[in-house]
Amino acid sequence: MATNVNPTRMELTRLKKRLTTAVRGHKLLKDKRDEMVRQFMLHIRRNYDLRLEVEKALQEVARRFGLAKAQMGALRVSEALLYPARAAVFEVGIHNVMSVDVPTVKYTGGDGEADIPYAFTFTSSSLDNAVMELSKYLPKLLELAEVEKTCNLLAIEIEKTRRRVNALEYVMIPEMQESIKFITMKLEENDRASTVRLMKAKEMMAQAEAKAKARVVKKAI
Repeated sequence: MATNVNPTRMELTRLKKRLTTAVRGHKLLKDKRDEMVRQFMLHIRRNYDLRLEVEKALQEVARRFGLAKAQMGALRVSEALLYPARAAVFEVGIHNVMSVDVPTVKYTGGDGEADIPYAFTFTSSSLDNAVMELSKYLPKLLELAEVEKTCNLLAIEIEKTRRRVNALEYVMIPEMQESIKFITMKLEENDRASTVRLMKAKEMMAQAEAKAKARVVKKAI
């Protein structure tokens, strides 16, 4: 790239300003990347804890559903669950984490109806407990979905920032430094050439002046 730049003082000044901006931007991007990685690790740990808790709860719910099917039969369990479930109310928003918009989902409750959508008369306690347990862990499921989405978005942004940092560190900044070095060497070479030409011209003028004086002296004699 250095051989394609115009070796002028104006171009040198422009490149030095760009280099200063690039170095400052590189530092800011590195700081942003490091903080996003820290936030990512916090969310990853939270995601891990939530997933363990939710998976353990869902395994217990699945066990209770299986027990209910064994006691009541799959058809009667399906019939019991055909009743309309209660409506749930959520608050969905956006939270900013290091310039990354991540979703927030908050469970604010149902419509006031009972947790069990069917009558207790012909159902087993295993089915009732399974449905109650699912209702109880609904907020945790929503939080898990929120944290996982946040982790995905942060991972994407971290990768983008990492590429920008690498592009600045290994491509743009070295190229600008090389161009500045090339222009500086060219300008110094031009200055030396100009100095040599001036010295040569001065020497030639002195020689011409000396010859002119010699001719005047010769004519006077």
